[in-house]
Amino acid sequence: MTSSIIQPGDHKAYMHLALSLAQESPPKPTNYRVGAVVVHVPSNTILATGYTLELEGNTHAEQCCFMKLAQQHGVAEEKLAEVLPKDLALYTTVEPCSKRLSGNLPCVERVLRLAGRIKTVYVGILEPEKFVQENTGRTSLKDAGVEVVHVEGMEKDILEVATAGHVKE
Repeated sequence: MTSSIIQPGDHKAYMHLALSLAQESPPKPTNYRVGAVVVHVPSNTILATGYTLELEGNTHAEQCCFMKLAQQHGVAEEKLAEVLPKDLALYTTVEPCSKRLSGNLPCVERVLRLAGRIKTVYVGILEPEKFVQENTGRTSLKDAGVEVVHVEGMEKDILEVATAGHVKE
């Protein structure tokens, strides 16, 4: 789906789209409500969207995007790099996790499998250390040649949506 309403390079608009997706996620005290969008940059085409718990299981937003892409292309998620175009961007309201307490594959590792395809990860906020201390994901992504860019100015709104359902201290 070509993004006719979002201009190429309008990172805030893509982050707003990701935030609107995050609002679809059910509020729970045990996870963040996150939205994600995968964009083919040269054509300004949205390839997939996702949000926390959109698909069955304890799914994260980025994971949902990749699961949908794998289904669209008829391949296992591990084989996505073989079928996706280059020059992709991932917009995610919260920095991809580097560790999953559930035992699922962390989102950073999912992105790293696509390091030859995803060039940039745009994040609305850096991952809070409530569930995972010392997120090493940013360093891992940068070491693999994936640029991590903080889209500033939406932190308050993103945190409000992300933490809905959490016990306020």
